[in-house]
Amino acid sequence: MNIRCCAVALLLALSGSVFAADGVVLFMADPLGLWLIVFGIAFLVAEATMPNYGVIGLGGLVMFVAGAVILTNTQVPVPLMIGLGLISVLLLVFLVIHALKTRPRRTVSGDAGLVGSVTPVMSLQPDSAYNGWVHLQGEQWQVLSATPLQPGQNVRVVGRKGLLLQVAAADAAPAGE
Repeated sequence: MNIRCCAVALLLALSGSVFAADGVVLFMADPLGLWLIVFGIAFLVAEATMPNYGVIGLGGLVMFVAGAVILTNTQVPVPLMIGLGLISVLLLVFLVIHALKTRPRRTVSGDAGLVGSVTPVMSLQPDSAYNGWVHLQGEQWQVLSATPLQPGQNVRVVGRKGLLLQVAAADAAPAGE
C-alpha cells in the first residue's frame, strides 16, 4: 500500500509541476538527460521496495538532478526541474524515515520471545510442586522449576526444552546477570 501511495503522490507532484511550467515541453533535446531522469525515478521507486536505508534513493536523486542539469541547456522549464527535484527530495526523506522506523525490534515470538517472559502459574501437577502449567502467548505450557511453585506465583521463563518451559521465580535475577 505504501508503494501505491508514493506512486500516486509522485504522479500528482509531476502533474502539478508540469502545469506550473510555462508549457508542456517534449523531451527530445538530449537523450542522455532524459535517460538519467528516467533512471533516477526508477531508482527512487526501487528505494521504496528495498530495505537499504537511502543508498539507492540517493543515487537516484543524483541521477535525476544530473539529468535535469543536462536538460537545462534545452527548453525545459525551470519550474518543472525545481518541482521534480523537490518532490524527489521529499520522497527520499519520507522513505528514509519510514525505513528507520522499521529497524529491528524486540522479538515477540519463538524461543527469543518466550525467554524472559513473566507469567503467573495457573495450576500445579498433583504429584509435584516443581511442575505446573502457565498460559503464555495464547498457549498452555507445562513448566518445570528448580524451586517449589505456587498457583498465582509470577515466574520468568529462563529456557525451553521441547514443549517444557524452564522457569524461575519472577523476583529472582534472570540467568546471565
